[in-house]
Amino acid sequence: MYATATGSAASMFSPRQLSNIYRQIDVETGVSGASSHQLITMLFNGALESCMQAHGAMLSGNIETKCAAIRKCVGIIDEGLKASLNLKDGGEIAQGLHELYTYITIRLTHANLRNDPAALEECTKLLTPIRDAWVAIAPKDAAVVRAAMEVRA
Repeated sequence: MYATATGSAASMFSPRQLSNIYRQIDVETGVSGASSHQLITMLFNGALESCMQAHGAMLSGNIETKCAAIRKCVGIIDEGLKASLNLKDGGEIAQGLHELYTYITIRLTHANLRNDPAALEECTKLLTPIRDAWVAIAPKDAAVVRAAMEVRA
């Protein structure tokens, strides 16, 4: 008998595993067709989602999930958002964002070590307006492409 992903007794995947597989496929599909602007938006969304997940895990006492979520958030900020800054040509804005991202990773580390939900809330409050401003400056072409994709679907 073949294992299936339908939830039957012979299934080789739990519902949680299936959810993770589908989420990963969705992310990979989104990344492959995304513009640079959309990729940065995805990084912001991922960082905020991880920060909120860490907050919930912290409040429920789930140490493993909290640590994994904070580690993911730090990685997104350091290896994604911070690494994408052009410090040479970006001027004051790039330098300011670099310093802010450094501060946020320090606060995330503090939150992890001290189980400090207020530090996670602070990180969310710092990232959210930057994410919102980034989304607000989306290139007009992105709206046209999005509309064209919705028509095809």
